[in-house]
Amino acid sequence: MPAYIFRRLFQAALILIGVSFITFALLYLLPADPVRQIAGRSATAQTVENIRQQLGLDQPFVVQYWRYLTSLLQGDLGRSYLQKSEVTELIAARLPASLLLMVAAIGCELVIGLTMGIVAALRRGSITDQSLMVVSFVGVSAPQFVVALLMLYFFSVRLSWFPIGGYGTWQHLVLPAVSLGIMGAGWYSRMMRSSMIDVLRQDFIRTAQAKGLAARKILIGHALPNAILPIIAMIGIDIGLFMGGIVVIESVFGWPGIGQLAWQAIQRVDIPIIMGVTLVSACAIVIGNLLADMITPFIDPRIKLR
Repeated sequence: MPAYIFRRLFQAALILIGVSFITFALLYLLPADPVRQIAGRSATAQTVENIRQQLGLDQPFVVQYWRYLTSLLQGDLGRSYLQKSEVTELIAARLPASLLLMVAAIGCELVIGLTMGIVAALRRGSITDQSLMVVSFVGVSAPQFVVALLMLYFFSVRLSWFPIGGYGTWQHLVLPAVSLGIMGAGWYSRMMRSSMIDVLRQDFIRTAQAKGLAARKILIGHALPNAILPIIAMIGIDIGLFMGGIVVIESVFGWPGIGQLAWQAIQRVDIPIIMGVTLVSACAIVIGNLLADMITPFIDPRIKLR
């Protein structure tokens, strides 16, 4: 196990360096000029050039990236061009809100998606199965902003059950988490149904049935631990996606997470913040996948980490 973890951490470091290089290169090639955003439209050419030199943006790409990489290896994500604050501090201030929403959203999509997938698999070919798969398809296909606005309209405006937006109490968390959960549940239900159907066909399930074990015990003790393995891998990916990819939901509900921070930075070409959020999201994906791999042997002892 220690050798496996060390090897994965080394691979993760290489992945993060690759992500930083690709992201930095794409931002370098952008036609938008961050210096113009800082100086303003009325700034003179000399002022723009002075700011460019102060920020080191007049240097070649290799020099700029090497300077950023050496700072990154020291734990420095840089300083925001426009907010004049350290990127680490800006992200740290938004991180608790994103983590809270991520945990709640993953919990919602697992409860909804796994329940739908198991029921559909147990009633394969029935009207219930077909209806649940139609619902999951709608959940997967529906745009994020449509689901979020519908949730706001019905549960905040019409019924007044939850606040329209904001952050601070569990009532503020419900609608954003459920909105994300509905969309993610579609993927989980389809994956769970497929995996469960495949497991229920295995010989060990028929053996358990022949021994007279109760259907619930077979489902929970034998089928579910084997069928849930692909779901664990999906959760590892979702951790990173929710950390930086829920911009729409955060914007609709006014949720102060790093996704909203990234969107604001993109609008203003604030490169250090964009780089910082991208790397944090990449770290979350790497850590999520590593945790998923480490949990898998506890669910299925046949799997060995080497």
